[in-house]
Amino acid sequence: MPLPTIEWEGDISGRVRLIDQTLLPTELKFVYCEDIKSMWHAIKTLMVRGAPAIGIAAAMGVVLGIKDIHAKNTDAFLKELKQATTYLGTSRPTAVNLFWGLARMERVAQENKGKSVQEIKEILLHEALKIQNEDKVICRQIGENGVGLIKDGSGILTHCNAGGLATADYGTALAVLFKAKEQGKRIAVYADETRPLLQGARLTAWELLHAVIDVTLICDSMAAHVMKLGKVQCVIVGADRIAANGDTANKIGTFGVSILAKEHGIPFYVAAPVSTFDLTIKSGDEIPIEERSPEEITNGFGKKTAPEGIKVFNPAFDVTPAKNITAIITEKGVIQKPSVENIRRILG
Repeated sequence: MPLPTIEWEGDISGRVRLIDQTLLPTELKFVYCEDIKSMWHAIKTLMVRGAPAIGIAAAMGVVLGIKDIHAKNTDAFLKELKQATTYLGTSRPTAVNLFWGLARMERVAQENKGKSVQEIKEILLHEALKIQNEDKVICRQIGENGVGLIKDGSGILTHCNAGGLATADYGTALAVLFKAKEQGKRIAVYADETRPLLQGARLTAWELLHAVIDVTLICDSMAAHVMKLGKVQCVIVGADRIAANGDTANKIGTFGVSILAKEHGIPFYVAAPVSTFDLTIKSGDEIPIEERSPEEITNGFGKKTAPEGIKVFNPAFDVTPAKNITAIITEKGVIQKPSVENIRRILG
């Protein structure tokens, strides 16, 4: 990524600068979050999106929420901190990185409650920046660990956006593709448009074009035909939450792509950091699925495309069962044939 998706500007009294991803690819615009409400809005409206980037935004949102707290003692400060994390947690329910980031900030504050309020504030800012920097390293390692799965001359299908825009730097699924290009492998990427918000068309296609990677945009409904024609040798996608058994929540339509891949004997890979695993839930049946506004379908990008009064069902995610996943690529290694045992073997 030539430009950082999300950055903290200044000291503890600073602000967050992020790319407004709702405007891409026609307009590259930075927006500034000065307080916790503006960060909540940025997460809710998808100005910032992608599980790892949401985790970073959550951590920075906590700093925005506590920077002006004037509590006289640590207990009062921690109480207001909890109010901030609870509020940010209401923005989006599915991506576990949001809650991982919030819990990490709470834990660090508790570990330092013997210090002054001002010292804890500074520590929390440092922790948010640490989360961001860790993600950059993690993304690169995911690319390193996954590139061996990509053969020279492969056609690769991806769904939604799991690139630099969804992380601090290099992406998860797209990190593998960027690494393949760096190694001189010839690849051709087919990017699903990803209805209804077209993250594949607007974001993935934009990123891959800028990286000078051969990319072809297709409608979601074309994936089966492209596979049948022999143009796809593997599928690689990101993830928003992975259950203990390997069931994986990702952008709506991913489950269908996994079924098509299985039908055509094509490997289906998920690339995600360890922070996206939620080992507290046994299977994908327990993953909360966010439902979004009907207007995203009936009035997509301001254009009326459905009759007035029509009923709409608009889940933002679906769950791909572990049995459809060939492997999960993490910074700790590749989990072949995801299962409770195989996940524990890699994650520890």
